Parts: sequence; structure tokens; C-alpha cells
Amino acid sequence: QVQLVESGGGLVQAGGSLRLSCAASGIIFGINAMGWYRQAPGKERELVATLTKGGSTNYADSAKGRFTVSRDSAKNTIYVQMNNLKPEDTAVYYCKAVDQLGTAYWGQGTQVTVSS
Repeated sequence: QVQLVESGGGLVQAGGSLRLSCAASGIIFGINAMGWYRQAPGKERELVATLTKGGSTNYADSAKGRFTVSRDSAKNTIYVQMNNLKPEDTAVYYCKAVDQLGTAYWGQGTQVTVSS
């Protein structure tokens, strides 16, 4: 089992920045990849960015050039630095981890609200 706890959400004005954190605990040695997803009201959950165990990253087109995913292995934590935020970035942001068996684990989510 893997437990994920997100933090760092909040209210920010358009053009501002936020950094979200996701701390992993439990059987973390089996994690192959982690990532960030978001879900806006009335919409499906969508990919924001992913980071594999080997260090490869993948970003949604909406995140490219504005968001950066990173990790601190010593703290078992991944981050997403979000710059130049737009009102359309408003959503609940979720952390996801996938282990070697393909089992996915989700955090509880953190709200990001961008005012215009």
C-alpha cells in the first residue's frame, strides 16, 4: 500500500505561482511513476504532468512552459511548480502513484483556485 498526501493548494491571482507537494509513504520502493492530475467542476480528471522512476517527464499541453514537476527522493516527495497561473487552471489537483504491478494510488486532492 502507498499513501499520498498533497499540500500547497490555495487561492492565487492570475499570473501568480503555487507549488504543490505530494508526500508518499508506505511501500514506496515499488513505485514506478508519480504524477499530477486535476479535475475541474463538471469535467473529467485530466493529466497535468508525470515523472517516472527513471526521471522522464511528460506534460499536458496546457502545462508545458508553465509547470515543472520534480522530486526529492530523500523526502519521498514530488512537487509541481505552477507559474503564470490562469483561471482555467482552477481545479482540484490530485497526486497519483503507480507501482510495478500497475496498481494506482491517489491522494485526497488539494484545491487550487485562480482568480481573474
